[in-house]
Amino acid sequence: MDERRVLPVLPPEIVVSDSEEPCPYIEGNVARRPMRLPTRALLPEELDQRLELGDRRAGMLFYTQACPRCQACEPLRLDTSSFTPSSSQRRAFRKAREVVRVEIGPPLVDAARVSLFDRHQSVRGLRKHERAFTLDDYAAFLVERPVDAFELRYFLPTEMGDELVGVAITDRGKEAWSAVYTYYEPELPEAHRGLSLGTFSVLVQLELARRAGVRFVY
Repeated sequence: MDERRVLPVLPPEIVVSDSEEPCPYIEGNVARRPMRLPTRALLPEELDQRLELGDRRAGMLFYTQACPRCQACEPLRLDTSSFTPSSSQRRAFRKAREVVRVEIGPPLVDAARVSLFDRHQSVRGLRKHERAFTLDDYAAFLVERPVDAFELRYFLPTEMGDELVGVAITDRGKEAWSAVYTYYEPELPEAHRGLSLGTFSVLVQLELARRAGVRFVY
C-alpha cells in the first residue's frame, strides 16, 4: 500500500508513504511507519497533541509506528517536575558538566556536523545505507522542519580550540519538548573516554525544559 491521502487533522496532513518494510531494529520483523506531511507549520500546542498521541518526527514528516505484529517501539515521556536521575546518571552528568561546553542555537548543517553524524552512525552500527550522509541528506533529516526546534551543541577543549563532539535536536511545543535525535563522537580521546554524552544530553534537555516551565520531555 502506498497511496497519498489527506488526513482531517489540524493542520491537515498528507500521507506520502505507507508500506511495510523490514524492521531496522529487530531482525526478521516487518515494520510499518506511515509518513505524513503537514500542510503548514504546526503551532506549539498542535505539536503537543501529536506528541501525546505517540508521534515522532523525521525532517518535515511525522510518523507513528503501525507495525502489524509488533509493539516493541514505545514513546517515552518524562515529567520534568517528578523525574529523579539515578546515582549513575547524576555521576555521568557531573563528570560531563566539568569539561563539556554547551551551546544552544538553531539547527544548522555543515561539513563538521555531517562528518560527526556519519561517524556516530557508522561506529555504532546505525547506518542503514552503505553510502555516507550528504549535506542535503542531513538537512532533510535534522534541519528542515514544520515546528519550532533548537540545537544543543556539545564541545570539548582541545589544543586547537573547542571541538564539536555532540549535537541534539529538540522540538519545542507549548507544554512538551521532543528529543528528536542525538549523535556524538563515538571514539573520544583517551582523557575523555569515560564520558556518557548520550546520558548527559538527555539530562541537559530535561533540565532546560524544567527551567523553562515545560512539563514533559519525549
